[in-house]
Amino acid sequence: MESLKAVFFGPDPQAQVLDLTSGVTGHSQMRKCNALIRQNTRQLDRDLNQLKTLDSKTRQYIINASRRAQRNPSQAKQALNETKTFARELVRIRKQTNRLSTSRAQLQSVGMQVNEAFQVRKIQGSLQKSTAIMKDVNTLVRMPELTSTMHQLSTELVKAGIIEEYVDEALPDDSLMEDELDEAEEEVDKILQEVLQGKLSQAPANPVTQPVEEIPVAAEPEEEFEDQEATLSQMRDRLEALKS
Repeated sequence: MESLKAVFFGPDPQAQVLDLTSGVTGHSQMRKCNALIRQNTRQLDRDLNQLKTLDSKTRQYIINASRRAQRNPSQAKQALNETKTFARELVRIRKQTNRLSTSRAQLQSVGMQVNEAFQVRKIQGSLQKSTAIMKDVNTLVRMPELTSTMHQLSTELVKAGIIEEYVDEALPDDSLMEDELDEAEEEVDKILQEVLQGKLSQAPANPVTQPVEEIPVAAEPEEEFEDQEATLSQMRDRLEALKS
């Protein structure tokens, strides 16, 4: 009967409007979700670039402190303590880098799964809720760097019917903070081994007893160490800023 009506009177205008509205809504939701995912990705890329710069500077601080210890035996103890202090900062920086890199990969995965879900909806006319997306979103929303925009993304995904509404407090994740607190001495030693051995292998083979008088290059960085606390404080502020 409906098909006969369609032949004589054409398709039902109300049905057409509903289909059209549904398509437009789905498309705009997908665009909004993708825009938020891109925004979060750009934020992580900026943070990772800053960490890369911090990594490079901290390596140089370690090398400079080590050179001071060789040049001036009277300051050797203090300089070697400084190398360890900066090595600990480098451990923190690298753990933060690993955490953000993992989060970026998760975010990319969420983006692919969201687009796939919208494509399925376009073909089948309905969406199935995804526990995998929900799990990744819940992990990412707890990251200080992404909290605000990930909340927006999760709201859009709930509206679209891709995930269930989540409760933040239900899934605590202390492991994010454990990395910051756990600074094993062996990791510090590995960092020192990596940074200093690599540098020493490029230096001319001189006896350690009569240190290098011909390295005036290190005279400039000397000033940087006159206020070690200020340098460390500045580095820690940058690292904290990346997590806030």
